[in-house]
Amino acid sequence: VALLAGEVPNIWDMSDIDQICMAVRPLCQAEGIALTKQNMHERFLSRVQNNLHLVLAFSPVGDAFRTRIRNFPSLVTCCTIDWFTEWPA
Repeated sequence: VALLAGEVPNIWDMSDIDQICMAVRPLCQAEGIALTKQNMHERFLSRVQNNLHLVLAFSPVGDAFRTRIRNFPSLVTCCTIDWFTEWPA
């Protein structure tokens, strides 16, 4: 669910959120966004979602890959899959 939503629930405590809000406050002011904690946090999350890129490497051999895909369907629906050698039979 976190991959699909783009957010890990309860990852930050209140002091972290306060630091995030302080960091994005100038950006929100420049964009004319109301300076509420919710708005600043949402602006931060949108920047993270637009700029964070991850590379995950899985071997398609065996049951582990199939199990991961079943447990985390967003790995297929929300990601780009590139393979660089022939897919195993």
